[in-house]
Amino acid sequence: MIETARQVLQIEADAVLALQPRIDDSFERAVRIILDCTGRVVVTGMGKSGLISQKIAATMSSTGTPTLFMHPAEGIHGDLGMMTRGDVVIAISNSGETEELCRILPVIKRLGLPLIAMSGNPASTLAMAGDVHLDISVATEACPLGLAPTASTTATLAMGDALAVVLLDERGFNAEDFALFHPGGALGKKLLTRVEDLMHVGPEMPLVSPETLLRDALFEITSKQLGMTGVADDGRLLGVFTDGDLRRVMEQNLETLQLPIGEVMSRSPKRILRRNLAAKALQVMESHSITSLFVFEDEDSDMPVGVIHLHDLLRAGVV
Repeated sequence: MIETARQVLQIEADAVLALQPRIDDSFERAVRIILDCTGRVVVTGMGKSGLISQKIAATMSSTGTPTLFMHPAEGIHGDLGMMTRGDVVIAISNSGETEELCRILPVIKRLGLPLIAMSGNPASTLAMAGDVHLDISVATEACPLGLAPTASTTATLAMGDALAVVLLDERGFNAEDFALFHPGGALGKKLLTRVEDLMHVGPEMPLVSPETLLRDALFEITSKQLGMTGVADDGRLLGVFTDGDLRRVMEQNLETLQLPIGEVMSRSPKRILRRNLAAKALQVMESHSITSLFVFEDEDSDMPVGVIHLHDLLRAGVV
């Protein structure tokens, strides 16, 4: 059983790797056709190819390319109305001779829609009808009978992912764009929540002047319950003093409580911008092993507009 499973994975891995030399001018033309599309991308396929088509359509839609799936059997019974002028069609069939798919080719041509054909047979009806043909052929199926689509569907899915990711890159699609299409669940919280949605502002910000004695600054740290205080002069942040800093100075001498906090603060505190995603604030905290960040309006500002703590990210479900 173990050996058979390993053989399946090896065959499918080889099928995907065999696609690399086929990422050529035809692939680039397919990308250009989709980028120039003024409508939507319609992906269609029958059977297992139809299931792969649905996944490709979903991936493209979530990464900035408006895409829908059309079932070819339903298409010949009225659903061809999904297609309108300005659309692009991606038709998928390993054999390139799927009856339901071939029957909708004349309609695609009559509407004047660019057709990207994905098949394992460059001489097939589908491949010959396409404006571009992407070769998804495989040397062998992982199924020992050579019947069940296995390596061929994996290769098709990989080619679809290659298209989707290249399109994403060409469009300059970023994490914030991705967030707009994923508002639900934990992913939505990570991608939609911004620092400004969670930060403490105004009187909630712990701030003292550099002349404040350390013993007095402890009241600010305790009352604001963020385990730290900023040190500011005329609103400009000069440094920060945390619970960790307190333990460090207390180990030296109790008389340090009489020192101005400006003499024992940590200078050049880490910062985050208010428009940044909360997930980025978490990344900064983790990389520097800290639990809070002062928030600024822009990179050039030295006047904090808020402060955000790790607990805020936990409560919001960002962590």
